[in-house]
Amino acid sequence: MSDPERLLETLLDLPQVYAPALEAEGRLLAWTQIGGEATPQVWARPAGGAPKKLSQGATFNFFAGFLPQGEGLLYEADPGDERSALYAATLDGERRLLSEPHPPYYRRGAALHPEKPWLFFGANYDFGRGEVLEPTWIWRKDLKTGEHRVLATPERAGTYGLELAPSGRRLLYERRGAHPSARETWVVETTGENDRRVLSAGERGKVLATWTRDERLLYIAEEGEARSVGYADLSGARRAVLREAGFSLEWVFRLEGSPYLGVLAVENARGYTLVLSPEGDVLREVREPSGELRLLGVFEGDWVALYQSSTHPADLVRLRAEGRESLTRLDARTPDGLVPAEDFYWRGSDGLQLHGLYYRAKGRPKGTIVLIHGGPTARAGHRLSPEVQYYLARGFHVFLPNYRGSTGYGLAFQEKIKETGWGGLEQEDIQTGIEALIGAGLAEPYRVGVTGTSYGGYSSWWQITHAPRRLVAAAAPICGMTDLVVDYRTTRPDLRPYSEEMLGGSPEEVPERYRERSPIHYVDRIEGALFIVQGALDPNVTPENVRAVEERLKAHGVPYQKLVFEDEGHGILKRRNRRTLYRRLAAFFERAFRTGD
Repeated sequence: MSDPERLLETLLDLPQVYAPALEAEGRLLAWTQIGGEATPQVWARPAGGAPKKLSQGATFNFFAGFLPQGEGLLYEADPGDERSALYAATLDGERRLLSEPHPPYYRRGAALHPEKPWLFFGANYDFGRGEVLEPTWIWRKDLKTGEHRVLATPERAGTYGLELAPSGRRLLYERRGAHPSARETWVVETTGENDRRVLSAGERGKVLATWTRDERLLYIAEEGEARSVGYADLSGARRAVLREAGFSLEWVFRLEGSPYLGVLAVENARGYTLVLSPEGDVLREVREPSGELRLLGVFEGDWVALYQSSTHPADLVRLRAEGRESLTRLDARTPDGLVPAEDFYWRGSDGLQLHGLYYRAKGRPKGTIVLIHGGPTARAGHRLSPEVQYYLARGFHVFLPNYRGSTGYGLAFQEKIKETGWGGLEQEDIQTGIEALIGAGLAEPYRVGVTGTSYGGYSSWWQITHAPRRLVAAAAPICGMTDLVVDYRTTRPDLRPYSEEMLGGSPEEVPERYRERSPIHYVDRIEGALFIVQGALDPNVTPENVRAVEERLKAHGVPYQKLVFEDEGHGILKRRNRRTLYRRLAAFFERAFRTGD
């Protein structure tokens, strides 16, 4: 398909599967679907039945959990500011609102009791006093009476999602430890008794867990320079069964509809699944050489998985002896001629081996767009991106660097970002990657631009204020932090510990670090073109970041363009807005590269 605009429309119309889940007995498959509709929607497929859309409306709808007995699912309806309403949707089309239509708090997780009318969730809210809190408490709501009972009251912000035990007797949840880096596993009875820590990985380590079917804990721990996977009981006694060795361990989960357990592993940015026996023996690796694959479990008698690659949409597939079979037939709707990713390796300024994905446009390119992932605890992987393929069709090479701090390369690599903190060596990694591309003849000086969302937006700000124009001629930060103090004080309270972890403390504890690593203080150095993009509803990297930097840009006479999406939050997700954004970005980089020296 040679016409870039027609290709973009086709790819935006192509649905992709995100965060799929299989019900515990293998009766219901559910997922969030992005593409093909104006906003993300939630779908489900019952065993023996056809796929059904169970969410509705113009909100951003995301799968949140299953109803008991596989009768339907829970989903969140986010208007864009992440204060989501929670709905229960049955397979016969009934929907029931389980929360306020627009809560004053941020919810973390949701689960329904298998027998009692109890809804469990985390919220930074005191329902007794009607007050917003800094920390997230664990709540039980009686859906018949509307009564709220608090089950756990962590003192620190940063409590994460919860998981109900198969019996319905206990809840597992994660707490931040005394140090911002530490994350612990806690368990509380659903009656509100015996809230206790069961797993810890020391003062600065992390240990996260999920329930096994017999209500032990399958955990993944971050200690020292490598992760380990193992089992624990409720006394906290642990038994490790697997440790990182040439691959990265990322997550642990049950393979529903089967007696087995799974571990998500990554090697060279490609995800695959390790299948464990109930005793912890590694039975097999399930991987695809041309993409990424994560097993979900057994559905309708077959193993099912999420499969995706740089030229294949994220899709649900059956795994059979004769090969993969799509459950949604998305493969039949995928256009021909998409460009696959290539591996690209280079060395950081300190000699660290680095890796990213490189896409080549046909013919002589107009320039190179560096698309920087967010997080930073995330990675650029083998996924079909409408944005990337559109830039290629418009005549740009595209480079996706996995700088230090990215996931997928082992714990030691991920932790290296903390050695210098945000705005440190990970930003040099991006610059040395651009230099390596130029050295290899894959990019040209004065014809390289950077963009990205969230931490990718921060990195774009950092590059345009620190890199010479020959390396970064243009930047388009999307929902990116500009002043780390402003960002800390205006962001969601449950996200502040992440800034503390990455920067070594709060703005009060390390004020010079926050100032030194804030791009806002270096805007007078900008030589290249600048295009600022923001979601007006963003509660994560708030519009205050843009307002603050605009004052500084105007004071220094720095020209810039700005695009604000009034109906978007943290990231641009609506179909029409993605179309507008990608077109505007391509035109911006074209103009910037034409005026290059």
